[in-house]
Amino acid sequence: MDDRERAREHFRELAAEFARKGEPYSWFEALYQEAERGEAIIPWDDVAPNGNMVAFWKARGWDPSGQSALVVGCGLGDDAEQIAAWGFRTTAFDVAPTAIAMAKKRFPGSVVDYNVADLFAPPAEWPAKWVAAFDFVFECNTVQALPAEIRAKAIEKIAGFVKPAGRLLVIARAREESDPPGQLPWPLTRGEIDGFVRAGLQEESFEDINDMEPPWVRRFRVLYRRP
Repeated sequence: MDDRERAREHFRELAAEFARKGEPYSWFEALYQEAERGEAIIPWDDVAPNGNMVAFWKARGWDPSGQSALVVGCGLGDDAEQIAAWGFRTTAFDVAPTAIAMAKKRFPGSVVDYNVADLFAPPAEWPAKWVAAFDFVFECNTVQALPAEIRAKAIEKIAGFVKPAGRLLVIARAREESDPPGQLPWPLTRGEIDGFVRAGLQEESFEDINDMEPPWVRRFRVLYRRP
C-alpha cells in the first residue's frame, strides 16, 4: 500500500468516526488540521489544478471576459487559481476553515475570493450574492465524498449557483448502476449525476473517461447549462 492509499484509508476512518457522531462531512476539517500539523497528507492534493478540468478547458474553453466563476469545495486552491488565471472573476469556498487558511497562505495576494461556507447551512448573504449568480461553476469530487442520503440535496444546491445561460462543469468518479457502491470517495452512477438535470440544468456534453495516467480511474465529466 502506497502513501496515498494509506491516506485514503485514514480519511475513511475519520469519515466513519464523524458519521457515528451525526456529522457526515466534519471530517474534512479534521483532516486538514492534521495536514497542517504535518500528521497526515491530503490524498487529493496534487499541488496542481485538476488535470481533467485543464484538458476540458483546452478542448472546449470559451472567452471568460467579464464572467464570474465559483469553485465548490475548493480545498487548497489550485483549481480556483487556475480558473482565475484563465480570466474569470473567481470565488471559491470550502467547509473546512483550515483548508481556506492554507489556500490563502499558499497564494498570497491571490485575486480569488476565498470563503469558508457550508453548502448545507449557507451564510445569510448567499441568496442575494451567490444563488443563480455565476457564469461558470466547477464541482469536482465534492458530491462523491458525501453519503448517499445527502447527495441529492448537495446536487440541488450546487445547481442553484448557476445563473441563466451559465455553465456547470462536474467531474466525479463513475460506476454502473449494477456495480457495488464501493468505498469513500464513492463513485456516482449516471442516475445520480443526472440529478443536475432534475435540478433544472440542461446537459450540454457528457463524457465517460479514464484518468490520463494511472491508476486509470473511471470518471464522468459533464458540462451543464442553465436555460
